[in-house]
Amino acid sequence: MLDPQIRALLEQAREAGAPDFADLPPAVAREVYSQILAATDLPVPAEVAISERTMAGPGGELILRCYRPVKAEVRGVVLYLHGGGFVVGTPSDYDGVAGTIAAQAGCLVVQVDYRLAPEHPFPAAVEDSYAALVWLREQAAELGIDPARIAIAGDSAGANLASVCALLARDRGGPALALQCLIYPATANGQVQYDAYRRFGTGYTLTSRAMSYFMGHYLSGSDAAVDMRLAPLDAPDLSGLPPALVQVAGYDPLRDEGIAYAEAMAAAGTSVTLVEYASLAHGYISMAGISDGARLALEQVATALRRALD
Repeated sequence: MLDPQIRALLEQAREAGAPDFADLPPAVAREVYSQILAATDLPVPAEVAISERTMAGPGGELILRCYRPVKAEVRGVVLYLHGGGFVVGTPSDYDGVAGTIAAQAGCLVVQVDYRLAPEHPFPAAVEDSYAALVWLREQAAELGIDPARIAIAGDSAGANLASVCALLARDRGGPALALQCLIYPATANGQVQYDAYRRFGTGYTLTSRAMSYFMGHYLSGSDAAVDMRLAPLDAPDLSGLPPALVQVAGYDPLRDEGIAYAEAMAAAGTSVTLVEYASLAHGYISMAGISDGARLALEQVATALRRALD
Protein backbone atom coordinates (compact mmCIF):
# COMPACT_ATOMS: atom_id res chain seq x y z
CA MET A 1 0.00 0.00 0.00
CA LEU A 2 1.29 3.44 -0.93
CA ASP A 3 2.51 5.55 1.97
CA PRO A 4 -0.56 7.58 3.06
CA GLN A 5 1.46 10.78 3.38
CA ILE A 6 2.74 10.44 -0.18
CA ARG A 7 -0.74 9.50 -1.39
CA ALA A 8 -2.09 12.72 0.15
CA LEU A 9 0.64 14.69 -1.64
CA LEU A 10 -0.31 13.12 -4.98
CA GLU A 11 -4.00 13.83 -4.40
CA GLN A 12 -3.24 17.47 -3.65
CA ALA A 13 -1.19 17.70 -6.85
CA ARG A 14 -4.00 16.20 -8.91
CA GLU A 15 -6.59 18.54 -7.39
CA ALA A 16 -4.34 21.49 -8.16
CA GLY A 17 -3.95 20.35 -11.77
CA ALA A 18 -0.19 19.92 -11.48
CA PRO A 19 1.35 19.21 -14.90
CA ASP A 20 3.62 16.34 -15.84
CA PHE A 21 7.23 17.44 -16.25
CA ALA A 22 6.99 16.15 -19.81
CA ASP A 23 4.62 19.03 -20.59
CA LEU A 24 6.96 21.77 -19.36
CA PRO A 25 9.96 23.47 -20.95
CA PRO A 26 13.14 22.83 -18.94
CA ALA A 27 13.27 26.33 -17.40
CA VAL A 28 9.74 26.00 -16.04
CA ALA A 29 10.29 22.38 -14.99
CA ARG A 30 13.26 23.52 -12.89
CA GLU A 31 11.15 26.10 -11.09
CA VAL A 32 8.39 23.56 -10.40
CA TYR A 33 10.89 20.97 -9.17
CA SER A 34 12.45 23.45 -6.75
CA GLN A 35 9.02 24.41 -5.42
CA ILE A 36 8.08 20.77 -4.83
CA LEU A 37 11.28 19.95 -2.94
CA ALA A 38 11.03 23.11 -0.86
CA ALA A 39 7.64 21.90 0.36
CA THR A 40 8.63 18.29 1.13
CA ASP A 41 12.27 18.27 2.26
CA LEU A 42 13.51 18.48 5.82
CA PRO A 43 15.02 21.75 7.06
CA VAL A 44 18.79 21.94 7.33
CA PRO A 45 19.85 20.87 10.85
CA ALA A 46 20.99 23.80 12.97
CA GLU A 47 24.30 22.08 13.68
CA VAL A 48 25.33 22.06 10.01
CA ALA A 49 27.08 24.97 8.30
CA ILE A 50 26.75 25.48 4.55
CA SER A 51 29.46 27.07 2.43
CA GLU A 52 30.41 27.16 -1.22
CA ARG A 53 33.67 26.64 -3.08
CA THR A 54 34.61 26.57 -6.72
CA MET A 55 36.74 24.28 -8.84
CA ALA A 56 37.85 24.14 -12.43
CA GLY A 57 35.63 21.65 -14.23
CA PRO A 58 35.81 20.03 -17.66
CA GLY A 59 33.49 22.68 -19.11
CA GLY A 60 34.31 25.65 -16.90
CA GLU A 61 34.02 26.64 -13.26
CA LEU A 62 31.91 24.39 -11.05
CA ILE A 63 30.28 25.35 -7.76
CA LEU A 64 30.59 22.95 -4.83
CA ARG A 65 28.09 23.27 -1.99
CA CYS A 66 29.53 21.97 1.29
CA TYR A 67 27.75 20.84 4.45
CA ARG A 68 29.87 20.47 7.58
CA PRO A 69 28.79 19.58 11.13
CA VAL A 70 30.12 22.46 13.20
CA LYS A 71 30.72 20.60 16.48
CA ALA A 72 31.93 17.22 15.28
CA GLU A 73 35.31 15.96 14.20
CA VAL A 74 34.96 15.41 10.47
CA ARG A 75 37.29 12.92 8.82
CA GLY A 76 35.23 11.51 5.97
CA VAL A 77 33.45 13.07 3.01
CA VAL A 78 30.49 12.13 0.83
CA LEU A 79 30.00 13.42 -2.69
CA TYR A 80 26.20 13.65 -3.05
CA LEU A 81 24.83 13.89 -6.59
CA HIS A 82 21.30 15.24 -6.77
CA GLY A 83 18.44 13.83 -8.79
CA GLY A 84 16.26 15.49 -11.38
CA GLY A 85 16.55 13.51 -14.58
CA PHE A 86 19.77 15.31 -15.62
CA VAL A 87 17.52 18.28 -16.51
CA VAL A 88 16.18 19.77 -13.26
CA GLY A 89 17.46 20.13 -9.70
CA THR A 90 20.17 22.13 -7.99
CA PRO A 91 22.32 21.46 -4.91
CA SER A 92 20.31 23.98 -2.89
CA ASP A 93 17.14 22.00 -3.65
CA TYR A 94 18.79 19.19 -1.66
CA ASP A 95 19.95 21.23 1.32
CA GLY A 96 17.77 19.24 3.72
CA VAL A 97 18.93 15.87 2.38
CA ALA A 98 22.62 16.78 2.35
CA GLY A 99 22.47 18.61 5.66
CA THR A 100 20.72 15.70 7.38
CA ILE A 101 23.31 13.25 6.07
CA ALA A 102 26.12 15.52 7.29
CA ALA A 103 24.59 15.76 10.76
CA GLN A 104 23.66 12.11 11.18
CA ALA A 105 26.73 10.60 9.51
CA GLY A 106 29.13 13.08 11.11
CA CYS A 107 30.88 13.79 7.84
CA LEU A 108 31.44 16.51 5.28
CA VAL A 109 28.91 16.33 2.46
CA VAL A 110 29.68 18.02 -0.85
CA GLN A 111 27.33 18.57 -3.77
CA VAL A 112 28.55 19.60 -7.20
CA ASP A 113 26.38 21.79 -9.39
CA TYR A 114 26.94 19.60 -12.44
CA ARG A 115 25.85 20.84 -15.85
CA LEU A 116 22.27 20.08 -16.87
CA ALA A 117 20.70 19.04 -20.15
CA PRO A 118 19.55 20.03 -22.69
CA GLU A 119 22.03 22.90 -22.59
CA HIS A 120 24.77 20.43 -21.68
CA PRO A 121 23.84 16.92 -22.81
CA PHE A 122 25.49 13.59 -21.99
CA PRO A 123 28.24 13.09 -20.92
CA ALA A 124 28.66 16.57 -19.36
CA ALA A 125 27.08 15.57 -16.02
CA VAL A 126 29.30 12.48 -15.85
CA GLU A 127 32.44 14.49 -16.53
CA ASP A 128 31.59 17.10 -13.90
CA SER A 129 30.67 14.51 -11.26
CA TYR A 130 33.85 12.49 -11.69
CA ALA A 131 35.96 15.66 -11.73
CA ALA A 132 34.41 16.66 -8.39
CA LEU A 133 35.21 13.23 -6.95
CA VAL A 134 38.86 13.56 -7.98
CA TRP A 135 38.93 17.11 -6.59
CA LEU A 136 37.87 15.83 -3.16
CA ARG A 137 40.85 13.50 -3.06
CA GLU A 138 43.23 16.20 -4.24
CA GLN A 139 41.92 18.77 -1.73
CA ALA A 140 41.60 16.35 1.20
CA ALA A 141 44.25 18.03 3.33
CA GLU A 142 42.77 21.49 2.84
CA LEU A 143 39.29 20.16 3.59
CA GLY A 144 40.54 18.42 6.73
CA ILE A 145 39.45 14.97 5.62
CA ASP A 146 41.12 11.60 5.23
CA PRO A 147 41.54 10.80 1.50
CA ALA A 148 40.92 7.16 2.37
CA ARG A 149 37.46 8.05 3.68
CA ILE A 150 35.53 9.09 0.59
CA ALA A 151 32.06 7.83 -0.30
CA ILE A 152 29.59 8.68 -3.03
CA ALA A 153 25.80 8.85 -2.97
CA GLY A 154 22.95 10.06 -5.12
CA ASP A 155 19.30 9.64 -5.98
CA SER A 156 17.66 8.83 -9.32
CA ALA A 157 19.75 10.54 -12.03
CA GLY A 158 22.25 11.35 -9.29
CA ALA A 159 22.41 7.67 -8.36
CA ASN A 160 23.10 6.92 -12.02
CA LEU A 161 26.00 9.38 -11.87
CA ALA A 162 27.20 7.93 -8.56
CA SER A 163 27.24 4.40 -9.96
CA VAL A 164 29.06 5.56 -13.09
CA CYS A 165 31.61 7.45 -10.98
CA ALA A 166 32.27 4.27 -9.00
CA LEU A 167 32.99 2.46 -12.27
CA LEU A 168 35.22 5.27 -13.51
CA ALA A 169 37.08 5.41 -10.20
CA ARG A 170 37.78 1.69 -10.52
CA ASP A 171 38.98 2.02 -14.10
CA ARG A 172 40.91 5.30 -13.79
CA GLY A 173 42.89 4.64 -10.66
CA GLY A 174 40.66 6.14 -8.01
CA PRO A 175 39.66 7.69 -5.80
CA ALA A 176 39.04 4.58 -3.73
CA LEU A 177 35.52 4.67 -2.34
CA ALA A 178 34.35 3.38 1.02
CA LEU A 179 30.71 3.06 -0.12
CA GLN A 180 28.33 3.87 -2.93
CA CYS A 181 24.77 4.72 -1.87
CA LEU A 182 22.41 4.41 -4.82
CA ILE A 183 18.88 5.64 -4.11
CA TYR A 184 16.35 4.44 -6.72
CA PRO A 185 19.04 4.54 -9.42
CA ALA A 186 18.45 4.84 -13.14
CA THR A 187 20.72 2.13 -14.52
CA ALA A 188 19.28 0.89 -17.84
CA ASN A 189 19.66 2.30 -21.34
CA GLY A 190 15.95 2.68 -22.06
CA GLN A 191 15.88 0.04 -24.76
CA VAL A 192 14.72 -2.51 -22.18
CA GLN A 193 11.30 -1.73 -20.71
CA TYR A 194 11.03 -3.31 -17.29
CA ASP A 195 7.62 -4.30 -15.96
CA ALA A 196 7.77 -1.52 -13.36
CA TYR A 197 7.25 1.00 -16.15
CA ARG A 198 3.93 -0.63 -16.98
CA ARG A 199 2.87 -0.92 -13.34
CA PHE A 200 4.00 2.43 -11.97
CA GLY A 201 4.60 4.64 -15.01
CA THR A 202 1.38 6.61 -14.54
CA GLY A 203 -0.30 8.07 -11.50
CA TYR A 204 2.72 8.32 -9.24
CA THR A 205 5.56 10.76 -8.67
CA LEU A 206 7.59 9.81 -11.76
CA THR A 207 5.84 8.95 -15.01
CA SER A 208 7.08 7.06 -18.03
CA ARG A 209 6.45 10.20 -20.08
CA ALA A 210 8.66 12.22 -17.76
CA MET A 211 11.44 9.62 -18.04
CA SER A 212 11.30 9.82 -21.83
CA TYR A 213 11.38 13.62 -21.61
CA PHE A 214 14.40 13.62 -19.30
CA MET A 215 16.37 11.06 -21.30
CA GLY A 216 15.51 12.77 -24.56
CA HIS A 217 17.02 16.01 -23.27
CA TYR A 218 19.99 14.23 -21.72
CA LEU A 219 20.91 12.43 -24.93
CA SER A 220 19.89 15.26 -27.29
CA GLY A 221 20.52 13.16 -30.36
CA SER A 222 23.65 11.47 -29.04
CA ASP A 223 24.18 7.89 -30.16
CA ALA A 224 24.96 6.57 -26.68
CA ALA A 225 22.48 3.73 -26.28
CA VAL A 226 25.19 1.26 -25.23
CA ASP A 227 27.58 3.15 -23.00
CA MET A 228 28.15 2.30 -19.36
CA ARG A 229 28.54 6.04 -18.62
CA LEU A 230 24.86 6.31 -19.53
CA ALA A 231 23.63 2.91 -18.34
CA PRO A 232 25.83 1.12 -15.80
CA LEU A 233 23.87 -2.07 -16.40
CA ASP A 234 25.65 -2.15 -19.77
CA ALA A 235 29.08 -2.29 -18.10
CA PRO A 236 30.78 -5.54 -19.21
CA ASP A 237 32.40 -5.99 -15.80
CA LEU A 238 30.90 -5.04 -12.42
CA SER A 239 33.62 -6.61 -10.28
CA GLY A 240 36.01 -4.64 -8.11
CA LEU A 241 33.46 -2.03 -7.11
CA PRO A 242 33.06 -0.50 -3.64
CA PRO A 243 30.39 -1.89 -1.31
CA ALA A 244 26.94 -0.66 -2.24
CA LEU A 245 23.71 0.26 -0.52
CA VAL A 246 20.94 0.21 -3.11
CA GLN A 247 17.50 1.50 -2.15
CA VAL A 248 14.46 1.14 -4.39
CA ALA A 249 10.88 2.32 -4.03
CA GLY A 250 7.92 0.02 -4.42
CA TYR A 251 5.92 2.53 -6.51
CA ASP A 252 8.56 3.55 -8.99
CA PRO A 253 9.13 2.83 -12.70
CA LEU A 254 12.86 2.57 -11.87
CA ARG A 255 12.30 -0.14 -9.27
CA ASP A 256 13.16 -3.14 -11.45
CA GLU A 257 16.33 -1.72 -12.98
CA GLY A 258 17.59 -0.73 -9.53
CA ILE A 259 17.10 -4.30 -8.36
CA ALA A 260 18.70 -5.63 -11.55
CA TYR A 261 21.80 -3.49 -10.99
CA ALA A 262 22.10 -4.55 -7.36
CA GLU A 263 21.82 -8.21 -8.35
CA ALA A 264 24.34 -7.80 -11.18
CA MET A 265 26.88 -6.19 -8.85
CA ALA A 266 26.37 -8.93 -6.28
CA ALA A 267 26.79 -11.61 -8.95
CA ALA A 268 30.12 -10.00 -9.87
CA GLY A 269 31.33 -10.21 -6.27
CA THR A 270 30.51 -6.73 -5.00
CA SER A 271 29.13 -6.51 -1.48
CA VAL A 272 25.57 -5.20 -1.90
CA THR A 273 22.79 -4.36 0.52
CA LEU A 274 19.50 -4.07 -1.36
CA VAL A 275 16.54 -2.52 0.44
CA GLU A 276 13.08 -2.04 -1.04
CA TYR A 277 10.84 0.55 0.59
CA ALA A 278 7.67 -1.08 -0.63
CA SER A 279 5.28 1.70 0.38
CA LEU A 280 7.31 4.61 -0.98
CA ALA A 281 7.37 6.26 -4.40
CA HIS A 282 10.13 7.71 -6.54
CA GLY A 283 11.67 10.85 -5.07
CA TYR A 284 11.12 9.85 -1.45
CA ILE A 285 14.58 10.92 -0.27
CA SER A 286 13.43 14.53 -0.62
CA MET A 287 10.11 13.84 1.12
CA ALA A 288 11.46 13.26 4.60
CA GLY A 289 9.76 16.47 5.71
CA ILE A 290 6.30 15.02 5.02
CA SER A 291 6.75 11.22 5.15
CA ASP A 292 7.82 9.12 8.13
CA GLY A 293 8.83 6.28 5.80
CA ALA A 294 11.01 8.59 3.74
CA ARG A 295 12.68 9.85 6.91
CA LEU A 296 13.57 6.27 7.86
CA ALA A 297 15.09 5.69 4.43
CA LEU A 298 17.21 8.84 4.74
CA GLU A 299 18.34 7.75 8.19
CA GLN A 300 19.44 4.40 6.73
CA VAL A 301 21.59 6.21 4.16
CA ALA A 302 23.21 8.34 6.86
CA THR A 303 23.82 5.32 9.09
CA ALA A 304 25.43 3.34 6.27
CA LEU A 305 27.70 6.26 5.42
CA ARG A 306 28.67 6.81 9.05
CA ARG A 307 29.67 3.17 9.42
CA ALA A 308 31.59 3.11 6.14
CA LEU A 309 33.54 6.28 6.95
CA ASP A 310 34.28 5.54 10.63
